[in-house]
Amino acid sequence: MNDILSNLKSVILLRSLRARIFLIILVLGIVPCILVRVTIVSNYEARAVETRASAVQNQLTITANHLVANKYISALTGRADDYTGSLDVMDAEIEMLGDIYEGRIMIIGSNFQVLKDTYGISEGKTIISEEVIKCFRGISTSYYDSNLGYIELTTPIADTTAEGGAGVIRGVMLTSISDDSIVKMADVLGNNAFILEMIIVVLVVTLAAILSKFLVSPIAKLTNRISAVKAGYHSYVQPVDECTETEHISEAFNNLLSRINALDESRGEFVANVSHELKTPMASMKVLSDSLLASPDASVEEYREFMTDIASEIDRENRIITDLLALVKMDDTSGQNLNIAPADINEITELVLKRLRAIARKQNVDVTFETVRQVVAEVDEVKLTLLITNLVENAIKYNHENGWVRVSLDADHQSFTLTVEDSGLGIPEESLAHIYERFYRVDKSHSREIGGTGLGLAICRKVVMMHHGKIDLTSKEGEGSRFVVTIPLSYIADAK
Repeated sequence: MNDILSNLKSVILLRSLRARIFLIILVLGIVPCILVRVTIVSNYEARAVETRASAVQNQLTITANHLVANKYISALTGRADDYTGSLDVMDAEIEMLGDIYEGRIMIIGSNFQVLKDTYGISEGKTIISEEVIKCFRGISTSYYDSNLGYIELTTPIADTTAEGGAGVIRGVMLTSISDDSIVKMADVLGNNAFILEMIIVVLVVTLAAILSKFLVSPIAKLTNRISAVKAGYHSYVQPVDECTETEHISEAFNNLLSRINALDESRGEFVANVSHELKTPMASMKVLSDSLLASPDASVEEYREFMTDIASEIDRENRIITDLLALVKMDDTSGQNLNIAPADINEITELVLKRLRAIARKQNVDVTFETVRQVVAEVDEVKLTLLITNLVENAIKYNHENGWVRVSLDADHQSFTLTVEDSGLGIPEESLAHIYERFYRVDKSHSREIGGTGLGLAICRKVVMMHHGKIDLTSKEGEGSRFVVTIPLSYIADAK
């Protein structure tokens, strides 16, 4: 359980932007320090070994020349008559050289037998190794074993005065020297580097804490200002212009607040409009029924006239409620209320026009349909029918006597286009921006005369949005209107 809580705290910590910035600065500050320390120590050790091996090798070469000059190898192999110097002197020189470098020196003869060992434990033994063989061929070698802590060197004892050629190898000096001084110096260097590294770590941690707090402070300030808006102290977020990102977030949040406020105002206006639109027919029916009750001697014709008006108001109320229900069902734009299936757009349009031509004939409006090609698209047939019906019915109702309505259908490889043009009343320029608002009417008196609810174009726009299309309007008052609807042939559902 404790492990789970610990892991959970770690995850929560890493979710913090400040913690992430702190961790990044910490890593960027500490990792280079560690790499520099390791590199310096390792490079020092390699360089120190190389320098020490070179210095020892030079001294061994000088000693080897002394051995050759005094025919030391001959003396050790039993040819004392060839020896020109003091054997004890040369032994002492070799012993002293081994003591100076804290190592061991072995003199190996041409038969790979140990002739002299400063440790005195391998004399008379045979040593055959790759390094010794190479040295008998005139190649000096150097090998460092960091685990065992020694440097092994081979030095040829070459006689350059021998007859028959230059550089006859009389023997090999196999030398092993300690690396204690190098290790001690590397430890001192490493400890100093570690102390410096700890100082840098403390500085980096302090700097990371300060920088992370400084870098996150604009976000913290923005969060506090958003919280103030949430608590109701302010109606907008005061911009945090300390950095570009927070300034953009402030601007985006204020735009969102403006949008929310506009939606709230629109919702309040919508409720008020709904109340007014539903109340008006009810008030009319109330007045008509009170008039009948106040006239006990009213004739049958008066009753018929009043009841006809009441029925008209009921029909009007029913239309408003029906359109409202349609809008409510379409308020969800996620596609859940859509029944998408391939449909023949030409056939749907022709059926709608067939039903509406009866209304057009009453107003002597000529309705024509032009199509370039057969169009099949993935749509909700019921809602598309409602869209076409509203557009064409408005074009007929808001038209002149003996006017015309032209409906055209075309498509490309991506979408189809439905165009509805009329020779009607047109829409004033100042009303074009509000034409899709619910209950908005350009001419309220004329709209009520012909039975308009002010919801038709709002429904049309909602249907187009649900199909991920677009609707464009061009209109001029007194000259007619032109609606162009573009809808994709293939429906693409919204990502969840």
